[in-house]
Amino acid sequence: MQTLTVGLGTRSYPIHIGSGLLDRAELMQQHVPHGRVAIVTNTTIAPLYLERLQRSLRSIDTSSVSVILPDGEEYKNSETLNLVYDALLKNRCERTTPLIALGGGVIGDMTGYAAATYLRGVPYIQVPTTLLAQVDSSVGGKTGINHPLGKNMIGAFYQPKMVLADTDTLNTLPDNELAAGIAEVIKYGLIRDLEFLEWLEQNMDKLLARDTAALQYAIERSCRNKAEVVAADERESGERALLNLGHTFGHAIESGMGYGNWLHGEGVAAGTIMAADLSQRMGWLGVEQVARIRRLFERAGLPVTGPDLGVEKYFELMGLDKKVEGGRMRFVLLKEVGRAVVQADVPQQLLRQTIQACAHG
Repeated sequence: MQTLTVGLGTRSYPIHIGSGLLDRAELMQQHVPHGRVAIVTNTTIAPLYLERLQRSLRSIDTSSVSVILPDGEEYKNSETLNLVYDALLKNRCERTTPLIALGGGVIGDMTGYAAATYLRGVPYIQVPTTLLAQVDSSVGGKTGINHPLGKNMIGAFYQPKMVLADTDTLNTLPDNELAAGIAEVIKYGLIRDLEFLEWLEQNMDKLLARDTAALQYAIERSCRNKAEVVAADERESGERALLNLGHTFGHAIESGMGYGNWLHGEGVAAGTIMAADLSQRMGWLGVEQVARIRRLFERAGLPVTGPDLGVEKYFELMGLDKKVEGGRMRFVLLKEVGRAVVQADVPQQLLRQTIQACAHG
């Protein structure tokens, strides 16, 4: 097991990464003062891991209430969130009853938001079961739900007490979900860690083959990058916005296609190619650098063109992005491979050219 720390003063917390961690409930014990937790999971994960986690919790004399939600991005909404509140209220969960998010990014985001708002705030623990959640969404305290008009538009910054990433859960992850997680892994290399990007180019086949050592290294390196950024800028007033490389385009794709039709990581992949193309049009990247980025996403089996929603639809959806400031869209672009910037003044003509060139899949 490897342990990293997200440094946030009195709210700092550990990220434990390793094999068999679902069986090590003692790692959570200090956060379960009254021997009772509420586990939030979904219909896909519950048959695989819920009983195992419950058994592990019983070993530390902890009982659990379980809330099993429907699986999918299309259920990341207020109606589903109310199912969590219903279960917590019916089971008389108290302020000292921590929630445990057992699942991927949707479960983590929704459980975190439920924890932030139930009784005005209860503790929660992230137990991510997808690569995307282990390397990105479980760390940093971004919680929330989607709105029909925009992705993740309703939420709160609310940090977990700890993150428990059991790499064994990746054994049951479908190939397309593994690839979707790799999209977020590649992102860290592109925005701030060129050495890691070069490692990914050399080891992509190992990741796709689910080589345990390679996966653990990629998770640890990604979490280290994310922890550093979150510690420096918890509420996204500066550097943390760089973690959204590809997300302005990607969220537009997810929303425009209907939640659940594109995986988040697939949207990020196509969106990152669009961001790289726009960076080239801004005069920052060369043709070969854009091709290098495209090759890496293609090797991971990820989409490198966006759907043809129409230029105006992209503009409309991107105008609803959380990074919009003073009515201006802001994009995370690449000054060079390994260094990202937030850019507000993007000429509309260049943006249209990028959408026309990269969104026709």
